[in-house]
Amino acid sequence: MSKQEASDGIPAAEAPAKRPPLNKYALACAILASMNSILLGYDVSVMSGAQLFMKQDLKISDTQIEVLAGIINIYSLVGSLAAGRTSDWIGRRYTMVLAAAIFFAGALIMGLAPSYAVLMVGRFVAGVGVGYALMIAPVYTAEVSPTSARGLLTSFPEVFINTGVLLGYVSNYAFHGLPVHLSWRVMFLVGAVPPVFLALGVLAMPESPRWLVMQGRIADARRVLAKTSDSPAEAEARLADIKSAIGIPEGVGDNDDDVVIVTRKNKGTHGEGVWRDLLLRPTPPVRRILIACLGLQFFQQASGIDSVVLYSPRVFQKAGLQSDNNSLGATMAVGACKTLFILVATFFLDRVGRRPLLLTSAGGMVVSLVTLASALHAIDRVPEGHATPLAGVSIAAVLAFVASFSIGMGPIAWVYSSEIFPLRLRAQGCAMGTAMNRIMSGTITMSFISLYKAITLAGSFYLYSGIAAAGWVFMFFFLPETRGRSLEDTEQLFGGGDGQEDVREDGHDAQKKSTELTGSQQ
Repeated sequence: MSKQEASDGIPAAEAPAKRPPLNKYALACAILASMNSILLGYDVSVMSGAQLFMKQDLKISDTQIEVLAGIINIYSLVGSLAAGRTSDWIGRRYTMVLAAAIFFAGALIMGLAPSYAVLMVGRFVAGVGVGYALMIAPVYTAEVSPTSARGLLTSFPEVFINTGVLLGYVSNYAFHGLPVHLSWRVMFLVGAVPPVFLALGVLAMPESPRWLVMQGRIADARRVLAKTSDSPAEAEARLADIKSAIGIPEGVGDNDDDVVIVTRKNKGTHGEGVWRDLLLRPTPPVRRILIACLGLQFFQQASGIDSVVLYSPRVFQKAGLQSDNNSLGATMAVGACKTLFILVATFFLDRVGRRPLLLTSAGGMVVSLVTLASALHAIDRVPEGHATPLAGVSIAAVLAFVASFSIGMGPIAWVYSSEIFPLRLRAQGCAMGTAMNRIMSGTITMSFISLYKAITLAGSFYLYSGIAAAGWVFMFFFLPETRGRSLEDTEQLFGGGDGQEDVREDGHDAQKKSTELTGSQQ
């Protein structure tokens, strides 16, 4: 689907002519929700340096390290697939508390692990937490944000993931001087401290207004929207859109003390029937939305970002930085660069739009990966000790790669996926996107050492550059712009007739086409 086809007959998405001031309450909610992502970034990146000392202490092989580093992404499938149903059942907020508790347990198990087997158990627990956090933070933030700042606020999870990545690298550098048997343990145990405070902070947040409406709690949703919208008129408009998407008739629940009882099973207020409407009998717009989400998450990871995050010390050692101190120092620079450039996406998402940043990002990744691969290929042909200039080119190319990733592919994959699904399908649709992301991340990280031993480091990065180029083509032809659209309106971009959710009905009971609602006084 081309950009022209995607938006044919639909007015071009426009940002507001005059941007309203940033809503501070929505900002605070987005920050608190996104801080779980620090733990995610930390758990992934701390393995980068910890593996150097873990290998010496536990006497484990490169293959075991490769599996241990990457398996957390496969384990996270459990969390990401469970998070969709969990967040529909207990709410977005308590799902984030659950994610923090799981992170806490995983960090303790890994830090105190006496053996490789127990480490694997710790990685499993932490992986489940990764899956929960990856899915729920963008969904909650998108649902609580006003349209004018949704791109900015929904990019925060990726900002905090990168902050966590940087902190993991800093931890590697700070504790690498400890005795070998202590250094990697302290690196993991440090990650058990933040979840305690984050769980308490999340409890101070309001619930998602869209989830509240799905439960019939109209008055509670109205109060949250009043605080997170740019104006009272926008709050009422957002509430009307959400009620319409749920199927609540106009005028029902208009009193501040009203609670609406949603009794129609097919509305799926706790997630019932969603997998059927996503996978078994999706409408054409939902099918295109699902392909867009899965494709974007596939290319985000298949282009090799996690290989660079996890194995950059090995890349830098190959480039000529032989000491642990130098390679870990260069790796810390990677984390700083990745974190710094995420701010570009954060501030331009709602000004420039999603498509331009995605295409610029993928193009920069292709160029930097080709440069890195070419430099490493040249280093292979130079006698040892004579590759200093090429080492500088390699480091610059790695920095350019993570910078390019951070201005688009990194944050926007999560922003875009959280925006495009209809309300009833959003939590579990995003869970499927997260599952794709984690499958690819696990595949890439668990195969990297074997891959570069088979086709060299240069060959590996040439392969990643080809995948990134294919991703650019996919995004150019298949992803329409979503800037300036309400969450209830984005389905039109994929061929939806009126922006409302098209829910399949059981053919034998035509009466289910009308929503059974009753208003009761609280």
